[in-house]
Parts: sequence; C-alpha cells; structure tokens
Amino acid sequence: MPPPSLEQRVAALELEVSASKARPGNGRDKDWRRTVGRFTDNREMQDLFAEAIKLREADRRKARRPSPKKRPAAS
Repeated sequence: MPPPSLEQRVAALELEVSASKARPGNGRDKDWRRTVGRFTDNREMQDLFAEAIKLREADRRKARRPSPKKRPAAS
C-alpha cells in the first residue's frame, strides 16, 4: 500500500483540527492571577507560609555572616 498523498495527509490534519476546535472547552485561559488570594483564609496555608518565611530568614542570616578571618600565611 503506497503512503498517503500530501493532499490526503492535509485533509486528515484539517479534519483533526476542526474536531479539536469543535470540542467544548472551559473558555478560560490558565493564568497565575486566577490563584492569587485563593488561600488567604486557609489557616494551614498561613502556617505553611509563616514556616517558609522563617526558613528563608534563617538562610539569609546564615548568608550574611562574615566569613572567618584567615590566618596569615607562614613565610
């Protein structure tokens, strides 16, 4: 059986695209702004965020510590 011609392949693709467009979608684009404020009243999420802030502040304090002074080289 010979491979399908270019016209047949294009027709098959057009059929798939039209079927895809005909399927109902939710009509909304996914966007990060839809989730903003979703967890503001959730106590568990507030606790999680507070713990994350504590961990981040500890990392910052650790990074700000002055490095130990090096001993002078023996010559």
